[in-house]
Order: sequence, then structure tokens, then C-alpha cells
Amino acid sequence: MDRDQKDPSTSESEIARLFRVYRTVHEMVKDRGYVINHDTHTDMNLFRERCMKDGLIVKESMMFQVQKNDNPNEQLLVTFPDEKPVGVKYLKILCQRMVDSKVNRGIIVFPGTLTAAANKAIQVINTRENRHYEVDTFSEADLMINITSHQLVPKHYVLSDEEKKTLLAKYRLKETQLPRVQATDPIAKYYGLKRGQVFKIMRPSETSGRYVTYRICF
Repeated sequence: MDRDQKDPSTSESEIARLFRVYRTVHEMVKDRGYVINHDTHTDMNLFRERCMKDGLIVKESMMFQVQKNDNPNEQLLVTFPDEKPVGVKYLKILCQRMVDSKVNRGIIVFPGTLTAAANKAIQVINTRENRHYEVDTFSEADLMINITSHQLVPKHYVLSDEEKKTLLAKYRLKETQLPRVQATDPIAKYYGLKRGQVFKIMRPSETSGRYVTYRICF
């Protein structure tokens, strides 16, 4: 190869980086209660087979769709756009793909940034008035590591609506009396926590073995 000619193949360091992102996304989706029925996120060789062609990472091949454990009709589509920055044009393509696939929730894992217009469009999609579709966004840098795997991060569990109702009745509480967590909190974002949903947080305790607290998303 000519010394001045660059090798177009994806570098090994870039492959390793994208594999880490891909793995974390799958772990996050599983923690949200979705079914993962393949192992490409746990094995680098399988990742290469699925997501590479002619020495290049194909972002389209990284895309995957899953369904909830307890509700097969609740589908999630995860996409990995190439665009830098990701704009409204890509969102339109994604929304159409979600409609065609009958998917009500999407995750965009973007390589750089989102345009201001794209951020605004996502806010509109995620408004309480529009409950047909929801889109979460993460930069690839956000997902280089799984923040919930850190030893200082306690176990979090998202209560179902029925569990939340039981909790409030048991302690005779109103929602406003619960400690709060913002939807933009990294752990809340990881679990896809929405306004009104409640975290059950379990920490180890030297005296009681386990210390449980609750936080509501606002």
C-alpha cells in the first residue's frame, strides 16, 4: 500500500470502543426488562461477524429490536447513526421506521452531538401529550462503561404502577412526600425512568443487612 494512502478499514481501537458501547447498550436494555436473544454483545468475534463488512464497521448492522419480558407488544428499537451531528432528517427516518415496525420506543446512540433542532424535536416527541412514541438519546461516550456496575452504585429497581400504588398506601404517603430524582440523573436515564415513576434503591447496611429507600422521578 502506498505510504500516503490511508487504510480505510476500521481501526482495532475503534472496533474495541464500539464493541464496549454495543455491550453496554445491551446490558442497559436488559436491565430495563427487555429480552436479549443473541450473544453478539458478549463476544467480540460475534460482534465482528454481525457488524463488520470488508473491514469496516457498519452502523446499520449494529441496530437491533427487542421486546419486553412481560409484554411482547412493547417493542424497543436501538439505532446507531453515522451522522455528525444527528439532525431532524435522521429523526424523521427513525420515526418512520418505528411506525413501520410498530415500535413505540427508540434509543439513539449517536457518535458526536445532536443539533439544536433535533433536541427540540425529541422534546416534542417525548411530551406527555404525545404518548405514542418515546425516544431516548445517549452519546457513544456515555456508554463506554456501564455506570450501574460501579461498586458504589446501589441496586436500583423500577416499581410497576401497582407496586407504586401499594407503596403509597402502605406508608400513607402522597407522591409529593417521596424523595425525588431528576429524569436527567444518569441512573434514571439508564433505566429510562419517566416522570411519576419510582425507584426502589437497595443499599447494604451493617446493621440490618439491607437499607431500602424510594425516589420518584419528576
